[in-house]
Amino acid sequence: MEFVEVVRRRRMVRNYDPDRPVPPEVVDRLLAHAIRAPSAGFSQGWGFLVLETAEDRDRFWAATTPGTGGRERWLAGMRRAPLIIVPHANRSAYLERYAEPDKGWADRSEKHWSMPYWYIDTGFAALLMLLTAVDEGLGACFFGIPPQRLEDYRMAFGVPLEYEPVGAVTIGYRASDQRSPSLRRGRRPVDEVVRRGRWN
Repeated sequence: MEFVEVVRRRRMVRNYDPDRPVPPEVVDRLLAHAIRAPSAGFSQGWGFLVLETAEDRDRFWAATTPGTGGRERWLAGMRRAPLIIVPHANRSAYLERYAEPDKGWADRSEKHWSMPYWYIDTGFAALLMLLTAVDEGLGACFFGIPPQRLEDYRMAFGVPLEYEPVGAVTIGYRASDQRSPSLRRGRRPVDEVVRRGRWN
């Protein structure tokens, strides 16, 4: 598929065919592409938890979504995804990398950072997985884990404290689903969001 078509077709998919697993070689490509994402100082401070078995997926949903408060319809389709990948950011990998002699921030202070690039770079990696899914003929959806459920998620999967989940990605073969109400807003045109030379 041409790259322009991959970008055009990318959307958040919220319903999957539960009877079609993602082939192992495709899972490998999703992860191989994710680690091609840019990272500050080539820190590569990310980690990916791959959940493929029904048991692991059920444990993920139990830990992250009890008491969903009216979101059951949305979750019904999401829970059919045969694959969940949780990208994590590791801040300490960045602080350690930038303490090395070629960077020189030996105090490992976050005050040197204008933005938390450990989250941004992990987001880049997640986006590459979303685009790879489209290229492979799959659907995918990136979504957040509620903050009040993070401790349960960590406990369920033994995630070390230095790894922070930036969200989760469901992946699988798309099934028909309802058009998201958010899409009614329409895509903002380029001339509304781009400024050239000066902001005003």
